[in-house]
Amino acid sequence: MTVLSDFPPRRVQFYLTAPYPCSYLPGQSARSQVVTPNELVDDAVYSQLIRAGFRRSGLYTYRPQCDQCRACVPVRLMVEEFKPNRSQRRTWKRNQQLEATLCEQVFDAKHYNLYRRYQASRHAGGGMDQDSEDQYRQFLLQSGVSTLLVEFRGENSLRMVSVVDVVEDGLSSVYTFFDPDMPQAGFGTYNILWQIELCRSMGLPYLYLGYWIAASDKMAYKANFQPLQGFVDGQWQRLG
Repeated sequence: MTVLSDFPPRRVQFYLTAPYPCSYLPGQSARSQVVTPNELVDDAVYSQLIRAGFRRSGLYTYRPQCDQCRACVPVRLMVEEFKPNRSQRRTWKRNQQLEATLCEQVFDAKHYNLYRRYQASRHAGGGMDQDSEDQYRQFLLQSGVSTLLVEFRGENSLRMVSVVDVVEDGLSSVYTFFDPDMPQAGFGTYNILWQIELCRSMGLPYLYLGYWIAASDKMAYKANFQPLQGFVDGQWQRLG
């Protein structure tokens, strides 16, 4: 284990997982660097970890540490410089009827049912489409840091749910799922635009979007939001 000395006075350590099949690049193996112990990752430590390219899944904070691959690039959007393109403006206008509501981080059967439908449609066969209620709770409802659970409704129906963490210099987009039967609505794009506006209203300079993988269709969409910075060689630098 390696002690991260940049996080006084608490001692945060890391361990490296065994190799496992990569979820994004077929035929590749992946490994992750995971922070331990979980209970020491509070808002201040988590903010520092986010700035070092980490992400959160439930109570686990991690970043890719693969043996032969560096395809995963942590990215963040520079909020004040962002200007939506024509397509994004249309998507924003199309979804103005959606009403966003902050919810308690407790299990909601309607949220879970939407999650299962989304996974079955968008990620069939990836494993998450079989998530039980307990797995769903661990993934999206457990958090040791400041987290927002937001639902979006339109025409009296649940359309989308988003989990967002609040860090010192921005928001971190944890996960979003939405009605898969309305692909023309552009809910995923709208949600990022909504989070950008939330950053602006809170005076936060960055929206952390997780990992960008140029060769993965599931992750490449993040390049549609500019300007992006990537965490490369230990520092944030502008991409493109």
